[in-house]
Amino acid sequence: MAITEGRNQANHRLHEAAPPAGVTIPAPRAHGEVIPAATAKRPVQYVWAVARIAVGWVFLWAFLDKMFGWGFATPAARAWINGGSPTTGFLKGTADRTFGGLFTALAGQAWVDWLFMAGLLGVGAALILGVGMRVAAGAGGLLLLMMWAAELPLQTNPFMDEHIVYAVVLTGLALAGAGRTLGLGTWWAATPLVRRFPILK
Repeated sequence: MAITEGRNQANHRLHEAAPPAGVTIPAPRAHGEVIPAATAKRPVQYVWAVARIAVGWVFLWAFLDKMFGWGFATPAARAWINGGSPTTGFLKGTADRTFGGLFTALAGQAWVDWLFMAGLLGVGAALILGVGMRVAAGAGGLLLLMMWAAELPLQTNPFMDEHIVYAVVLTGLALAGAGRTLGLGTWWAATPLVRRFPILK
């Protein structure tokens, strides 16, 4: 009789201590183990997401304008689709720069045009979608640094210009996992390909 009453009292105490339906209590953590942060989005994550989309649009728009010559930076007659070269104008203008000989030699070469346009399209699309952020940051950063080097010496600053700023922002976007907010980053990271090759995150 006493054993039965003891069991009933123990069950009653367990029932009172149980969490309400639908509430999950985290499992006990070992000493020193970090408890995961809440899954709710913080304002800074949305700021990074908006920055990601904005920078992605800069790259994607450059591709579209050079491809179709919509008249903002590229007239229709010089559009790539009409036989123009998307790199000639910029690289020919670096003749009097520090590395002018190197960059003017590359101007107008088909393989340079293809790499340049593929870079603009790939980086722009990846940033807007929020996928492949690490690769996009690496490729975009390299492209920006080459454009920065082509303009040396700078006219308005000893070393800093928008190319360096964009490269730093790209690095921050990749490190912050900005593709997971307002993007497809979470889905992309869970695909078998990316789980096998995490560098593609």
